[in-house]
Amino acid sequence: MDLPSLALILQGALSPNPSERKAAEESLNQFQYAPQHLVRLLQIIVDGNVDMAIRQVASIHFKNFIAKNWSPHDPGEQSKISPSDKEVVRQNVLNFVAQVPLLLRVQLGECLKTIIHADYPEQWPTLLLWVKLNLQDQQVYGSLFVLRILSRKYEFKSDEERTPVHHIVEETFPHLLNIFNRLVQISNPSIDVADLIKLICKIFWSSIYLEIPKLLFDSTVFNAWMVLFLNVLERPVPLEGQPADPDLRKSWGWWKVKKWTVHILNRLYTRFGDMKLHNPDNKAFAQMFQKNYAGKILECHLNLLNEIRVGGYLPDRVINLILQYLSNRGGPTFFSSVFRVCGMVLFLLMFFILHFFSACLTNFTIAYIIEDLYSPRTAAMDFVSELVRRRGKENLQKFILFIVEIFKRYDETTVEYRPYRQKDGALLAIGALCDKLKQTDPYKSELERMLVQHVFPEFSSPVGHLRAKAAWVSGQYAHVNFSDPNNFRKALHSVVAGMRDPELPVRIDSVFALRSFVEACKDLGEIRPILPQLLDEFFKLMNEVENEDLVFTLETIVDKFGEEMAPYALGLCQNLAAAFWKCMNTAEADEEGDDPGALAAVGCLRAISTILESVSRLPHLFVRIEPTLLPIMRRMLTTDGQEVFEEVLEIVSYMTFFSPTISMDMWSLWPLMMEALADWAIDFFPNILVPLDNYISRSTVHFLTCKEPDYQQSLWNMISSIMGDKNLEDGDIEPAPKLIQVVFQNCRGQVDHWVEPYIRITVERLRRTEKPYLKCLLMEVVADALYYNASLTLNVLQKLNIATEVFNLWFQMLEQTKKSGARANFKREHDKKICCLGLTSLIPLPADQLPGEALERVFKSALDLLVAYKDQVAEAAKEEAEDDDDMDNFHSDDEEEEGDEFDKEMGVDEEDGDEADSCSLQKLAARVGLLE
Repeated sequence: MDLPSLALILQGALSPNPSERKAAEESLNQFQYAPQHLVRLLQIIVDGNVDMAIRQVASIHFKNFIAKNWSPHDPGEQSKISPSDKEVVRQNVLNFVAQVPLLLRVQLGECLKTIIHADYPEQWPTLLLWVKLNLQDQQVYGSLFVLRILSRKYEFKSDEERTPVHHIVEETFPHLLNIFNRLVQISNPSIDVADLIKLICKIFWSSIYLEIPKLLFDSTVFNAWMVLFLNVLERPVPLEGQPADPDLRKSWGWWKVKKWTVHILNRLYTRFGDMKLHNPDNKAFAQMFQKNYAGKILECHLNLLNEIRVGGYLPDRVINLILQYLSNRGGPTFFSSVFRVCGMVLFLLMFFILHFFSACLTNFTIAYIIEDLYSPRTAAMDFVSELVRRRGKENLQKFILFIVEIFKRYDETTVEYRPYRQKDGALLAIGALCDKLKQTDPYKSELERMLVQHVFPEFSSPVGHLRAKAAWVSGQYAHVNFSDPNNFRKALHSVVAGMRDPELPVRIDSVFALRSFVEACKDLGEIRPILPQLLDEFFKLMNEVENEDLVFTLETIVDKFGEEMAPYALGLCQNLAAAFWKCMNTAEADEEGDDPGALAAVGCLRAISTILESVSRLPHLFVRIEPTLLPIMRRMLTTDGQEVFEEVLEIVSYMTFFSPTISMDMWSLWPLMMEALADWAIDFFPNILVPLDNYISRSTVHFLTCKEPDYQQSLWNMISSIMGDKNLEDGDIEPAPKLIQVVFQNCRGQVDHWVEPYIRITVERLRRTEKPYLKCLLMEVVADALYYNASLTLNVLQKLNIATEVFNLWFQMLEQTKKSGARANFKREHDKKICCLGLTSLIPLPADQLPGEALERVFKSALDLLVAYKDQVAEAAKEEAEDDDDMDNFHSDDEEEEGDEFDKEMGVDEEDGDEADSCSLQKLAARVGLLE
């Protein structure tokens, strides 16, 4: 296809007519794999004579095609882009990226990122040479742009994968330093200079993030860089061109440069500034850093902070980073010396930040309710807490007196002149110090009076942000032992009333506070009558904002009221499902990855699990809830749900365990879990085990009879692949033998054809297993197979010539003890029971299958197990009587805990009352009595 024809098709993709647009998209898809297609797209993108809208469509199509097809996703798959086309793209995209407008540069940058991550250094060895040459030429921006992508590739790589970084640094950093030096010396620099310095800072940051390159350990080189960074930190930001709009101002190039400079200096301090944390090999370098630079960085940071005190401007993120530096700067000695020199200035600065950034608002914004880890307010709270923690005796009293004075001045001022912002900051400080104040005399005895006098009155403040702060502070102190219950009651009702406040942040902070009050509430009768209205307010808020704390409060209420939530369960799940989809859509649209929607989405799923748990004794509700949750489960069991996979599996587990029957819709999830497990979800195998067990044990007939899909074959494919994988550690495959046991336990007499395959892979894995817990699980597969059909299993063992090997190892493991005399293997009640059932299943066999000598050994081992089992059950009953809260009596290590947790979840608990098991044990006990 020639260029004019391609441009015409791209123009059709912009058509408002759906049919024309669809035809254009089909044409693009039809020709996308044709030779030279990518090259022609690139030609259109860089052609200044083509309409910008067409160039943009071309750039998006170019980016998407490269992202999908540049590297084959599966090993052995043939690349859909010819080597010649790839070479042309690589040669030209480097030069074009700096020439095109920003709108197109973003798309080409994404393409470069894909190509560099796939091809460098193996398929693109000349890339670094191109960067180096252009750093010395006139194409500085393009080379810095590419070098930023290249350095970013290795930012988070481990030691082995970071090897190329050292070569990149050695080849480019001398040139970067020269460019940086020239840029800093420019008088009246333009915003373009800021963009170049910002790129250099980002390259430096990526190169030092995990490990300082060797080149920088040269003190001369390091000093040259530090001089430039400190120069940038100290020099005022140009006033000319600075946006007046606050949102644009903080994103302005020169403020971005300031932010990245502070970022880098903070990072270097964490590496070398604290003598307790540095690598011993770098001791001399760390001492040099401490002596020459740490004090200068501190001085610059304090000077910057002082700017805002005298009316200057600093972006929130810069303030946050500086306060992080102060909080992490050192131990008690640092805090003592700094506080001695500039103590009250620091207090004034912190308090100024607390009240200035406390959203003193005539216009509340959504930003207020988002927990901002990067806000100055959060960092100031952390610094005050750290200051009090490190130097509490000297600092706490001074700070509290400072706060008390603000409270007093506020109360003595007439309403129209009250310092509302200062009161807000004071309340924020009191809330931030709650843990310290609740533990420290004489403050802890005065907290109730402080709340009554200075916090509760603000519930009726004419200023919205103080009503919000009153709710938040009350929540911080909800667990205080109120001498007058009416004070607790008054605060609770004020918080509940705040959920209907006209100001959104007041409603949000009231919901947050309600969580603490519900946890602390001893009489749920205070909340029960208004529960329906509370839930209505919750759902209104969930439609307005996305915040995980909102869901946490709902989860707390559900947990507290338990089955009383049954009438609301369906509505709760429907609202939470709707909120989940909303959060996921927001998170997917957030390219920076810092939107709170992702966290809130996880919270929604956890809350759904809590609801399902609370109504677990009402199975009929699960049938009604299933259609609401099914779309979430179907979508999130694919790669789309990797971030919430564990939470979704928990929901699947509840639905498959507590529903009256497992529906065909729920069975449709089985292939999705198997596909995930085979592809990327091996770390979630223990979580996947739970629903798989439920499918087999609760819907056995369908598992056995369905052939489209064939669940038995599907299970075998998965288990045999995992157990045969020599690259997997013992701990990774523990769920596999547990699943084999589930099959043998639940499908007796119906899976004879699977006994030999499962025994074969079990013994093969047993031979190379080192972890004792996995050895026990694998041996229990043999025990369960004997319980399933002793004669068949024994024949299989003999056919495979492994009978003697298996039984010798089994008896050896049964007899093995620790130095203390305790059993080394089969420690749980469940383990002993399974072994007993397997051994006793051998007893009825005819003598030609089980000779007398072998029978005697079986009897002895079974008797020992029975006695140990009986003693363990008795000891458990005794300990449970002594401490009803002790739910975990026999665990001697993590492996046992994992096993017991599995048993309880799977319906194969040692106390499950399995009639067949009990019958076998009773028969053996009777025979033991006769023998004795």
